[in-house]
Amino acid sequence: MKLNLKRPLAFFDLETTGTHIGIDRIVEISVIKLHPPDGTTEEVKTWRVNPGMPIPLESSLVHGIYDDDIKGEPFFKDIAQEIADFIGVSDLAGFNSNKFDIPMLMEEFLKADASFDLENRHFVDVQNIFHQMEQRTLKAAYQFYCDKQIINAHSAEADTRATMEVLIAQIARYENIEWEDKKGNRSTPVINDVEALHKFTNLNNPVDFAGRMVYNDDGIEVFNFGKHKGKSVEEVFKIEPSYYSWMMQGDFPLYTKRKLEVIYTRWNAKRAAERQQKNAQPKPQAIETPGEKPAEATVKREFNKPVHQQTYSKPEHKPFKKDSEPAKPVNEDMLKMLADKFKKG
Repeated sequence: MKLNLKRPLAFFDLETTGTHIGIDRIVEISVIKLHPPDGTTEEVKTWRVNPGMPIPLESSLVHGIYDDDIKGEPFFKDIAQEIADFIGVSDLAGFNSNKFDIPMLMEEFLKADASFDLENRHFVDVQNIFHQMEQRTLKAAYQFYCDKQIINAHSAEADTRATMEVLIAQIARYENIEWEDKKGNRSTPVINDVEALHKFTNLNNPVDFAGRMVYNDDGIEVFNFGKHKGKSVEEVFKIEPSYYSWMMQGDFPLYTKRKLEVIYTRWNAKRAAERQQKNAQPKPQAIETPGEKPAEATVKREFNKPVHQQTYSKPEHKPFKKDSEPAKPVNEDMLKMLADKFKKG
């Protein structure tokens, strides 16, 4: 069966020193690049990489690559741009690639300062199709869909080719097969279209591929781990501003930090715009009744004089009675009344 491609589709697989995206390094990468319109034209490239660190024995026992095998190989930074240029504008496909291979590859590209962007690409994770439809491993998937055994399993090229053949077999097998999601919606998601496969294999809608942040049903970024799981990223910035610094200084993948920084920058710009809009609103003016003077003393501004020479106008005091009478002159009768009042007994 031939694939229906609108642009190149690059299948790739990594062999690494371990599974920790922030710490471990790539020791081998293989890419099979299929060209449109039907994927019958392919280019294959495989690179061995010196990880710059010892390969743990448990990892070597899985992929068969030991320290002696990569002594004379280039460091990733020396071939990063070559790999990026080979992939080019291709969509990406792999087995468990959304959770591991893509974030691991991006980590290496960022460390090497290579020019490679994930924006506007489609990502097809063959494992997600398999797990959601059958739920087994790559070896079982290859046996199940292709009725074959993987020769040289866990070598990058053998696993990459097996993954490619599994996808082609999946598309043929699940043509017109209905699938029901967790909400009870039924559809036929596995079709010969990379964009449709991208949507089906990215059901968790990750923001950063490592899954630390995901989009909710409203398209808003929310944390997918820790004490703030399920909360909007911007909401957490508001209630706990230090959380951003903690993540940026913590042991998180570089691509996770990059996406977090994008959200933080956008949030800060939004806050600045809100403050500017608030400050631009006219302030309410005090309304004075004609003829009415303020109760407190006012200062007459005289900018050419020092402060101690400024003149002050004192408030006017109104009489207690509305209609005051003139004072009467003191006479003898009034003096006699006062004397009688205070006369000692």
